[in-house]
Amino acid sequence: MRIVKSRRVLLLLLAASVAAGLMSAPWPRSGMSTAKILQAGGDDAELKLRLVSDQFRHPWDIGLISARQALVTEKSGQLWRLNLDTGARQSISGTPAVADVGQGGMHMVVPDPGFASNGIVYLSYAVGVDDAYTTALMRARVDGNRLRDHKRLLLTQAVSTNTHHFGGAIVVNPQGRIFLTVGDRGERHQAQNLSTHHGKTLRINNDGSIPADNPFVGRQGALPEIYSYGHRNQQGLALDVARGDLWSVEHGPRGGDEINRLQAGRNYGWPVITYGKEYIGGRIGQGTHQDGMEQPLHYYVPSIATSALVFYNGAAFPAWRGSLLVGALRGRHLSRVILREGQFFAEKRHLESLGRRIRALRQGADGRLWIATDNGLILELKSAPASAAHGAKH
Repeated sequence: MRIVKSRRVLLLLLAASVAAGLMSAPWPRSGMSTAKILQAGGDDAELKLRLVSDQFRHPWDIGLISARQALVTEKSGQLWRLNLDTGARQSISGTPAVADVGQGGMHMVVPDPGFASNGIVYLSYAVGVDDAYTTALMRARVDGNRLRDHKRLLLTQAVSTNTHHFGGAIVVNPQGRIFLTVGDRGERHQAQNLSTHHGKTLRINNDGSIPADNPFVGRQGALPEIYSYGHRNQQGLALDVARGDLWSVEHGPRGGDEINRLQAGRNYGWPVITYGKEYIGGRIGQGTHQDGMEQPLHYYVPSIATSALVFYNGAAFPAWRGSLLVGALRGRHLSRVILREGQFFAEKRHLESLGRRIRALRQGADGRLWIATDNGLILELKSAPASAAHGAKH
């Protein structure tokens, strides 16, 4: 992964973009005026970006805790409180010990639905186990700029010496059930093995106990936390509360990134079926279909390297309501998947001229969208005023 390691290099890259006619102006410093989106035409003429901060090295997730504040995780294990208006940030102490190895590190931070009154957040992260690694889930309470009352809810049974495919996506539903994804950890055959957590979506209660209606509770040889299985590496989860649909995005190998609607007890096929190929070429598994295995809602060939996922239901982008928004790492864009009655209808791509690996996406209560890029930018995406968008089209 290519990370811009100095502000000087970032400014040189931005200057080159301006010279090439890709930007109307260089990025401003944090808290200054907005910079317009790159393209003047099509859908992106109706969008604008504001740089909130360029002070991060490798942000992974943005947890919105109010209209003006967010918590930001960094892969190295740090947690920050970020003022979304000014870009000012403060370090949060009391974070768990994190294994910053390969694709692993501090992953997601998700506020509890009752955060305003209880201050509780959930954190996913890679952790060392003897000479190997796995994915862990912790609950803690934010008290000022410190985490307190830590409780590890789950140490997943997906231990491997490999340093990739940790998953780590979290969703908390209104009933207090926590969904956590765990990648196959590079041991693809384990994704079909119900006695491990490799390649699974897990579901637990917010106190770490196991819901009695989990699909494999009481089944001999199956771990009771498992909700769905047959996954490669899901790094994004999103809930459509109105319909009750739980969506995920999943990395394929060479091609075959997937969007899935997750359902209890279902098998999503990896590595038996996939639309991807081996990195060196050649087929994986038995093809693309198999009885008893689910088909994706949508798949990407070639891969865009999916990251975060949002089910958009806000007011700031009325035309986007009911769409799935997918961050693209390799593709360096925002993929908008338009749904009709819960089914795939079309895909449109935005922010391609931004040229940044989109790592995190979050929707605020007011419908505004927040983005983190792998090279350390935190951005606000807003809809431009109608007059500005009209002028940009002409």
